[in-house]
Amino acid sequence: MNNGYRQRLLRIDLSSRTARVDPIEEQDLRQFIGGAGLAAEILRRELPGKTDAYDPSNRLIFATGPFQGPAVPGGAKFTVAAISPVTHTFGDSAAGASWGPALKDAGYDVLVLEGAADAPVSIHIDDDVVEIRDAAPLWGLDTFETIDAIRQQAAKGQTSTGQTSSGQISVAAIGPAGERRVAIACIAVDKHSFAGRCGMGAVMGSKNVKAIAVRGTQPLEVADPEKTKELIMRFQKEIGAETRENGFRADGTPGLCEAAEALGDMPIKYWDGDVWPEGAKKLGAPNYTEVLDAKPMPCKYCPIGCHRKISISEPAEYAMESVGPEYETLGMMGSNLMVDDPKAVAMANEIANRLGVDTISVGAMIGFAMECFEKGWIDTGDTGGMELKWGDPNVLVKLTEQISRREDFGAVFAEGTLPAAEKISPEAVQSVVHCKGLDLPAHDARSCFSLAPTYVTGTRGACHFRGPCEDVEMGGFYIPEAGVTKETTTFFEKENQGILAAKCQDLGVLTNSLVVCLFMVDGGDWSLSDVTELFNAITGWDYTPADMMAAGERGFTVQRLLNVRDGYDATTDVLPKKMLQAAEQGHRAGKVPPIKEMLAEYYEHRGWDATGRPGNETLGRLGLTE
Repeated sequence: MNNGYRQRLLRIDLSSRTARVDPIEEQDLRQFIGGAGLAAEILRRELPGKTDAYDPSNRLIFATGPFQGPAVPGGAKFTVAAISPVTHTFGDSAAGASWGPALKDAGYDVLVLEGAADAPVSIHIDDDVVEIRDAAPLWGLDTFETIDAIRQQAAKGQTSTGQTSSGQISVAAIGPAGERRVAIACIAVDKHSFAGRCGMGAVMGSKNVKAIAVRGTQPLEVADPEKTKELIMRFQKEIGAETRENGFRADGTPGLCEAAEALGDMPIKYWDGDVWPEGAKKLGAPNYTEVLDAKPMPCKYCPIGCHRKISISEPAEYAMESVGPEYETLGMMGSNLMVDDPKAVAMANEIANRLGVDTISVGAMIGFAMECFEKGWIDTGDTGGMELKWGDPNVLVKLTEQISRREDFGAVFAEGTLPAAEKISPEAVQSVVHCKGLDLPAHDARSCFSLAPTYVTGTRGACHFRGPCEDVEMGGFYIPEAGVTKETTTFFEKENQGILAAKCQDLGVLTNSLVVCLFMVDGGDWSLSDVTELFNAITGWDYTPADMMAAGERGFTVQRLLNVRDGYDATTDVLPKKMLQAAEQGHRAGKVPPIKEMLAEYYEHRGWDATGRPGNETLGRLGLTE
């Protein structure tokens, strides 16, 4: 193949411990591109009925796109998708480091795991050699220990088939949280990047898979090698220059904290607070960069390096050299809990990363628990003697470990925040800030109204990164090829917000289908036209930016069809109660998103009927059938 794809799907049946390679039709790639779009279609075809997340028939899909073979800026990403134990419908997450390119270099676009092993196993892919090994010695190790152990084993240079293995491998692993089916368990990649949301680590644990190690050496053919190389060099240089100029490379996502708080976009006191500038200043850059001695930590092929490598020497209980917390973690484990010490947040982040849970959801769980304690729905008799006080870093650290290990009071949250609330008190249920059961990320729909329709219709639950509309409202990002410009909308308007949400969601699915880091376009200023030009050079196809957006819409629509199949519709497209609670001070004082009007506009633009189902005209236009 000379189109940037392998057109090969590696399928492993864990129940029988067998593997085979299936072809991927070019028509499927042309329609869905790869990644999150193709993974959703695979789930739709192979799971025709509602499926429990922990049923062995559930698929765990690792999918790349055309951008994983060449050294595309931001092309280290890959998608992980399955039926989620948090939302009980389509779930996907993405990670970087170097695992995606490694799978592509080994000769595969997609890995599908089905069935469940009868004992702990690890999967090892070394070009055409695929092995399922005993992982009993790894069970119980944290994610970093697991990755180190597998790399040490690989360094000995021998596979069980006698074939010599050399060179660096990339490892995706779960920790104790995934083993114990904590619903918010994540997958850690190379001790560097994390497929955090939707509980993909719990699905992996339910299949008794501790880790997947990949090494590949096979060159990939593209349609126009010279043009591809020329464009990659140009875009690497341009994105690098842009992010050095705007400060993104120097400070990473922690640089967002003060601006987000000033705009009412940062969670404060589990979404009940309005302003907290002093806390945001301590948590964010430049203080973050100085206190944590933070430096850029790029994924493979990345000109930005948004991840942070940090070093803490004192106090002793926080000492580490590791990967630092991102903005979302600073928001959910920091301002959300009124904890303003970046070192404490870094320690909680480290525990979550090692034990293997989503830092967004664990921060939300702790904030919810603090509110329950404050309101008297729980007390020290429930918490093992802990007083869950706002701003207490010790509670943050201790509860992060309890939740991750499914122990003591933390075990209440094993199935998610909403199930925990149902156990605690009927009153508590209305306080949970979620959509489809997935805790909101650290961005406020009362600040950026377009986030309201984005969250309630989000196919994996509330997600700002599957539709970066808030950055359009804030004036830092546009998609002129799709009609999204500076004039599209402004703060607190209701017109065009539904349309903006839909277009940004389509872009989100597109970038997660290519698969490419969204920060290349939202932050690095890489235009959709430029992305399309590189896509065509790699594939040899003649797509326009409109074709690319249509592919994103097609993938999103398939994901919505899965949602509808699993019981979600217009009646569940609702905002949590707190998102209809106006602030008394600050940028969003007195403002509440007019969700009803925005959803009507959104449905009309999407071509969905009043029940929230994609209509026949929409399906026909996209070449889809139910």
